[in-house]
Amino acid sequence: MAGDDGVLAQQASATLTAAGWSCWTTARRTLVYVSPDALRGAEWVLPDVPLLLGGLPVAWEISARAEPDQALVAWTAYFTTGTPPEALSAFALALDARPDPAQGLDGPDSVVAALTAQGWQPDVDHPETTAWDTGLTSCFTLCALPELIEDQDPREGLAGWQAWAEPIAGQQHLWCATFSHSTPHDLVGAFAAALASPAPVKRRVLPEAAADQLTLVLPD
Repeated sequence: MAGDDGVLAQQASATLTAAGWSCWTTARRTLVYVSPDALRGAEWVLPDVPLLLGGLPVAWEISARAEPDQALVAWTAYFTTGTPPEALSAFALALDARPDPAQGLDGPDSVVAALTAQGWQPDVDHPETTAWDTGLTSCFTLCALPELIEDQDPREGLAGWQAWAEPIAGQQHLWCATFSHSTPHDLVGAFAAALASPAPVKRRVLPEAAADQLTLVLPD
């Protein structure tokens, strides 16, 4: 609920650069990052004409492939503006540390477990695939994905993880994240655990819609 403080590009870029990923600017003025083994990639796509999720523009796309010369990515994760940088960085670091970035390890229950361990509540109707924060303003769910989500599995109607924050019911989302069908559940779990963490985060500017739902902790 704390938003991205307007530094989503800078913080994610710093995380990837510190991990040794190379970077270059494309003709579309997007930033592309590639891991040393060329199996993992990330792109800051906001300067282009990005995909919309929940009415918000996608800012980052992160993907992986089984082989460096493989044209089709195995999976893709999408993060809109407003996504908490701490959660996106946790996802990127978990991906960087993974020996095989393309194949899944854990089952989907690991994602809900990561959330409930931090105090989120399983959904009443779909407790195995959906969880809510205690204020019912943020949700994580395994469901049918929107169109244009890139994945190695071409079948239509496949489920994938989606997460969002909606401070005021029926109003604009604060941020959205979508993980294609083949995204490893343990990586999604890393994002979920960081998202649900009760640890304080530094912010200079608070999202106006969520200001009343945040707890302010002043520095010592």
